[in-house]
Amino acid sequence: MEDSRVNSWVDSARRIGADLHLDLSESSGPGGRRAALTGALRDAVRSGRLAPGTRLPPYRSLAADLGVARNTVADAYAELVAEGWLTARQGSGTSVAERAEPLRRRAERVPVKAPPRARGPRHDLRQGTPDASAFPRAAWSASYRRALQQAPNEAFGPGDPAGRIELREALTEYLARARGVRTEPDRIVICSGFAHALRLLFGQDRAGGGGMLRGPLAVEAYGLGFHRELLTAAGVRTVPLPLDEDGARVDRLARERAVLLTPAHQFPTGGPLHPARRAAVIGWARARGGVVLEDDYDGEFRYDRKPVGAVQGLDPERVIFIGSVSKSLSPALRLGWMVLPERYVGDVLAAKGEREAWVSVIDQLSLADFIVSGAYDRHVRRMRQRYRSRRDRLVAALAEHAPHVEVTGVAAGLHAVLRLPPGTERSTVKAATWQGVALDGLAEFRHPDATEEGTPARDGIVVGCATPSEHAYGPALEALCGVLPPAEEPTPGG
Repeated sequence: MEDSRVNSWVDSARRIGADLHLDLSESSGPGGRRAALTGALRDAVRSGRLAPGTRLPPYRSLAADLGVARNTVADAYAELVAEGWLTARQGSGTSVAERAEPLRRRAERVPVKAPPRARGPRHDLRQGTPDASAFPRAAWSASYRRALQQAPNEAFGPGDPAGRIELREALTEYLARARGVRTEPDRIVICSGFAHALRLLFGQDRAGGGGMLRGPLAVEAYGLGFHRELLTAAGVRTVPLPLDEDGARVDRLARERAVLLTPAHQFPTGGPLHPARRAAVIGWARARGGVVLEDDYDGEFRYDRKPVGAVQGLDPERVIFIGSVSKSLSPALRLGWMVLPERYVGDVLAAKGEREAWVSVIDQLSLADFIVSGAYDRHVRRMRQRYRSRRDRLVAALAEHAPHVEVTGVAAGLHAVLRLPPGTERSTVKAATWQGVALDGLAEFRHPDATEEGTPARDGIVVGCATPSEHAYGPALEALCGVLPPAEEPTPGG
């Protein structure tokens, strides 16, 4: 069905008549402008720039575009029709002949070999992406159409760097209801995701100076290396905070003025930040005049109890709350938001600029409609059920085939951590690669300055439960169990 619509559009475009770029710089030679036009058209057909079936502009239109006489165009068309390059039919105009291609000599045809496409893994269990096959195409398409139809004319002109007011109002209501965030629309700035937010907060401003937040920045001992690299490139030194079963050891905060946390579900080790530590980090921020950066990367996906509320709700003036639809909908949408203390709004908008680094207005309006219509809640609820089922299938498969492997971090989110026997992480990741299973080793996420005293290193792998499609998940689990190390043999006499 889709192919027929595309073909219909192409056929329609060919019938209308195409704009032509023709170089008549040789018009001073023998034959003048007519010869130059004839040669330019012939070369365009021969080279493939004008495909067979393409309808050419009427004599009058092309003559006006090129600044030549109408008869010059008519004569050039007639000559090329006689040579077989073009066809002319009464009432249908002039088109490139369908049999123009054979006029090229075979010796001139050079086959173009397509570059080889890299083969992806047979089973993708990497963390970080939702099931792409589950994107709500029909519901999103309906929101997109409504947004396009209802958008005011001014939405298609220069806009507000803070983002569309419709989306900021929708997020104000949704984040208060679903995440316990306290804010107003004028305290929200739309961005393209968490990395973009970091660049706005820590990157260079337009005058070439440092960002509005200066290092050092305290971060959790385990986290995304990409974010640490981004901060290092901005001249920010990151200091690892130890982790334990209650989350980040915020009591170890020292001279830092900012801390980056994943309090709803620590990435990647799992588990929420303990309530006492939530209160403690707010107390630290107040005492130090500091700020907490709250990465709410998968706050909607909690399975064993009600979602953990945002730390931002404890003190909106001491927390920058950052979220996106990368996990709930798709990273391809490039839609995120920052909920800011009032004192940072002006600086963030200045860093963002009046024309650059904006998210598509139509996508913003579509997301606003998607939220207000209730489609977003329905989608998140449906995906929460799906991902919980996948988590349960992973736990059941390991219980059956690898009961010696401990599974952690499964109370929420889109991934789990599999604890492995000491010294087996690297060999397991290597074996998985050989078997076409893509996954991440836990060591990849460890801060290079983390110490054994603060956060002892443990062997493990991070397994994404969301990335494969439904039909591919079962085979992926089977392949995963096949690469896990066997149970340790008991010591003789032990």
